[in-house]
Amino acid sequence: MVSNNIDRAWATKQQRNNMANHKSSLKRIRQTAARKAHNHYYAKTARNAVRDLRKTTDKAAAAAALPKVSSMLDKLAKRNIIHNNKAANLKSKLARFVNKLA
Repeated sequence: MVSNNIDRAWATKQQRNNMANHKSSLKRIRQTAARKAHNHYYAKTARNAVRDLRKTTDKAAAAAALPKVSSMLDKLAKRNIIHNNKAANLKSKLARFVNKLA
């Protein structure tokens, strides 16, 4: 899944400017481009969710959104899109943020 024009442009540029001499190398370049676009989309979606949660000033809304964002971060960590420790650190900081809201 290619998410946007930037990733498409990167993929086509990589395919044009590669030094590959084998079919398997060309396929690997295509697969890498597709994975990069896919991972970038989901990582960006998670960053936006974290940002939106941090903007929230209502404790009830933040408490309702926290499990969804935590689940999203866990899934990204499980699929190695982000590091496990990064997910844990973000979840911890978000939980402290939600608990501090009045």
